[in-house]
Amino acid sequence: MDQKITTLAALTQHYRPQIEAELTRILDHESTEQTLQQSLRYSLLAGGKRIRPLLTLATLLTCDETITEERLQASVAVEMIHTYSLIHDDLPAMDDSDYRRGKLASHKQFGEAQAILTGDGLLTDAFSVLATSGLPANQIIELVDRLALAAGSRGMVAGQVIDMEATGLQLSLVELQDLDRKKTGALFHYSVLAGAIMANVTENQRQHLADFAGKFGLAFQIYDDLMDEQAGTDEDEGKNSYAHLLGRNQAQQVLQETIAEGESALDAVPHADLLRSFLTYFKG
Repeated sequence: MDQKITTLAALTQHYRPQIEAELTRILDHESTEQTLQQSLRYSLLAGGKRIRPLLTLATLLTCDETITEERLQASVAVEMIHTYSLIHDDLPAMDDSDYRRGKLASHKQFGEAQAILTGDGLLTDAFSVLATSGLPANQIIELVDRLALAAGSRGMVAGQVIDMEATGLQLSLVELQDLDRKKTGALFHYSVLAGAIMANVTENQRQHLADFAGKFGLAFQIYDDLMDEQAGTDEDEGKNSYAHLLGRNQAQQVLQETIAEGESALDAVPHADLLRSFLTYFKG
C-alpha cells in the first residue's frame, strides 16, 4: 500500500480527480441522445464527496492492492447507482425536493419524465460498467450480484419503501436501524465488499471489513440526521430520524458508540489506518 495515503483527506486529494475523470469517460460512451446526455452529466457530474468509490479504493489499498484501470472503472459503478437513487428520491412522488447539491433537482431542470429515465439509465448502465471493466470473470459475476442485492428489493429499494410507509409514524430504534441498514447502509456495505472481492481476501477478512462497513453506514445516517436537525431543514418533515427518535444528545452518544464499534471492527484488519480514517468524517 502507498504509505503516503493513510488518511481520508489524502485519499480524496489523490483519487477523487481520477474518479471524476473516470465518470466523465464513461459518460462519453453513453447515449448519443442529446437531452439524455445532458441530464446524465447534470446529475452524475454535479459533485458530491464520492465516499462510496473512495471506500472501495481504500479497501483495496488496505489489502495492499494496486489501483488499476480495471479496478477504478469497477469502483465507480456504485456512484452511478447512488446518483440514480438521488434523482428518484427528489421526485414529487418520493421526497419532493427541489434542490440537490446546490442545484435544481433533475426533475426541476429537465422535467419528471426525463428525470425518471435518467435515473433508469444510470441504474442500468452501472452494471455494464462492471461487466466491461476487464476484471476476472468470477469477480465481475460477484460484483454484479452483490451490487444488485444492495440496490434492489432486498436492499436500498426495500429501505425506500419502509421509509415512505413509515412517514408520519414512529418507528422503534430497531425498526429505524433496519430501515437505514437497507436504504443507506447497503451501498456502503457493497462499497467495502467490492474492494474485498477485487482483493480476493479471505472469508475471515471479509467479515471484519463487513462489520466495519455496517458501523460506517449506521454512523453516516445518524450523523446526517444530526446535521439536518442542526440546520433546521424541514425537507424530511414527518420522516423518522435518530435526532427525532432519541433527541440530539442521545443521538450524539449513539453516534460516538457506533464510531467506536467501527474502529474496533478494524482491529483485526492489518494496516487499517486508511479505512479507520473514514470515521473522522463524523468527528468534524
